[in-house]
Formats: sequence, structure tokens, C-alpha cells
Amino acid sequence: MSWLDLPRIPEPEVMDDSREVQAYSSASAQEYLGKIDDSFVEHALRLVDRAPGWVLDIGCGPGQIVKKISMRLPQWRYLGVDRSEPMIRRALEPVESSSALSAREGTAFEPGDVQFLIGDANSLPFRDATFDLVLCNSVLHHIHDPSRLLAEIGRVAKSGAAILLRDLRRPSRVGYAFHVRWHGRHYAELMYKLYCDSVRAAYTPEELSSMLRSAGMQGASVFTYRSTHLGIERAARRTR
Repeated sequence: MSWLDLPRIPEPEVMDDSREVQAYSSASAQEYLGKIDDSFVEHALRLVDRAPGWVLDIGCGPGQIVKKISMRLPQWRYLGVDRSEPMIRRALEPVESSSALSAREGTAFEPGDVQFLIGDANSLPFRDATFDLVLCNSVLHHIHDPSRLLAEIGRVAKSGAAILLRDLRRPSRVGYAFHVRWHGRHYAELMYKLYCDSVRAAYTPEELSSMLRSAGMQGASVFTYRSTHLGIERAARRTR
């Protein structure tokens, strides 16, 4: 590590503080974070072959991602998993009517079958090769042992399944202050602090590439999204 590299400071694996859950849930409904979530959904849609199947969202939080994608792929079935009981309670709260949600999302589709449960990303309660699409958004920087998360994703995904993992990207030491001030300008108070902490806990493209090589996830590659995010993607492929 050179003097230009910003040291990584890990975050807690589980977000159980009620104030933090409220801040994150409220922010997820804001226009700015909603657009970031939308870009994740669009990315996922480009990776699937549209044949109906099972979707797993690891670390689903209040469920905003899986609910959004269920509007676009209504024939699929969905499971959202998170270690935080408060997050799952928030995900299970009644939402607006499907017609109102459809109008807001700009589609006439009804939402797909979405279920939520408490579960540990390091040890998922599912059989091998269960899911046709595995999603993981903004979770990697919370995990103490990323190799276990990648191994679990590879285990529960079918051999031809699409995979999309995306997270924040840690900038250099000299770029950190400007990075969080500019990209965090849409957040206030506690949510801004959570954002800054998450950026410090995130990984670099080089670190993620090393993790992926060790994971041996066939057909997957590292990508970057603007200057703020990075991740792992794998397009669906048909198997005999």
C-alpha cells in the first residue's frame, strides 16, 4: 500500500440501530438514491434472458431493489434476505397499491411474488444451484470475510444464472474528502455520516479483482460504474 491509498475501515456487518435503519429507509425513497437504485435494476435486466425464474436479493435492506425489479419482471419469484430484523420489518411494511407503484415506476406491470426473510449472507439457508438471478447491492463493504459472501453467491446461483453484485468504490487518500463531499451532497446528518463510513469501508477495483480471481466464479467479471461504484457481473447463459 502506498501513501496514496486510503486505508480501509470496516463497518459492522449488521445494521440494527433503529436510527440508522430509519435514515437508510428514508434515503432510499429520495429521488437521488432512487435513481442509483434504478441504475442497478437496469443493469440486472441487461444480464437476464427473461425466462421466468427465482431471484435472490442478498442484503435486501428495506426491499427497494427487489420491489423495483419485480415490477419489470412480474412473472419471476423473489426472495429478499437480510441479517437485520429491523430492515426486514421495514421491507414487510404495507406498500402503496400496485397501480400507484406501477404509475410511479412508469410501467403497467403488476409486481411479482416477493417474500422477505432474515438470513445471513455468509451462510444462506438455500440449496445449491437454486436461483436464476442473484443480486447483492451495497453489502460487500459490510462483510468481514468477502470470500465467504462470494462463495455463497456462487453456491446458490445456478450454473447459468445471472449475477450482479455492486458496491461503493473507495477513492484515494487525496481524493476522499472531495469524493464524499460531492457525492454525499444529497445526504444530510446521520445519512451523510453513514455514507462517509461506507465509502471508507468499500474496496478498490484492484482489491475486488483479486477477490474474484480467488473465488473462481466462472464467467464473472469486475466492472466500474462512474467514479462511485464497482462490482461483479455475470450474464445469464443457457445450459443443457
